[in-house]
Amino acid sequence: MRELDLLGTFLEVYRAGSVSGAASRLGLSQPSVSERIARLEERLGVPLFERTTRGVTPTAEADRLAARTADPVDRLRAAWDAPLAEPTGTVRIGGASDVVASRIVPAVAQVAGRGIRLEFTLGLAADLLDALAAGDLDLVVSSMRPRNAAIRSRGLVDEEFVLVAAPSLARTIDPERLEADPAAALAHLPVVAYDAQPSILRRYWRTQFGRRPGNPIAIVVPDLRAVLAAVVAGAGISAIPRYLADPAIAGGSVQLLHRPDESTINTLFVALPAGTPPTAATSLVLDRLFAQARGWDVF
Repeated sequence: MRELDLLGTFLEVYRAGSVSGAASRLGLSQPSVSERIARLEERLGVPLFERTTRGVTPTAEADRLAARTADPVDRLRAAWDAPLAEPTGTVRIGGASDVVASRIVPAVAQVAGRGIRLEFTLGLAADLLDALAAGDLDLVVSSMRPRNAAIRSRGLVDEEFVLVAAPSLARTIDPERLEADPAAALAHLPVVAYDAQPSILRRYWRTQFGRRPGNPIAIVVPDLRAVLAAVVAGAGISAIPRYLADPAIAGGSVQLLHRPDESTINTLFVALPAGTPPTAATSLVLDRLFAQARGWDVF
């Protein structure tokens, strides 16, 4: 911008034929215009104007500089001064159903309308990332870090997971055994899983107990709100994001089973196509999403 200002000032002086005329057009003082011309002359190492009692006369170097820069500088200044158009278009967003409903839609809903349409695709992270790489989505909020070179990602928020059960199941756990060997104390209880692996429970067991879960799986449902509903109904125990579990804990419909020294954390990532800049509409959604995520109560 500094170089553009210098060249723009030079062109105004060149066209006006005087420093005072250029100053009037630019809304600057004459000393400010003279100082800019002096800086440009110093940078180029040549004089650009000869001062006369009637104004200034361009030198041959000034004529060459004006011929070379007038058109591109005028176009750059016009682009810079033009008001930005309101973003328009469709933004295709992928995410898990529970995250989209609980986090993403409330965060970006105000972006919709006024020429922007939001379309959501729900599913598991791996499938959504494949769709993003194929060009079928514009961005994905993913619970797994993308490994595809065609995708770039940025951390959005860290989620803390807590282990919960309905009071009826919690009463079947031996407190002393739970303190000494939590995995063994919980082994008789069925679990409610988000997927068949079960990835979230496996992560919790490995982080907290140093082993894989051996519990029987009672229900598999790819929506953490439904997982919580199954836990409330007494179908099994599960690891739930704290922001979903806390209201149920406060209401007494579930109990916290385990209080670890270090929480089990999972990062949500925003994934975008690598090498392709987002559209103005997608950028607006991203700005809104990251701004809202800063205020989310994670822990």
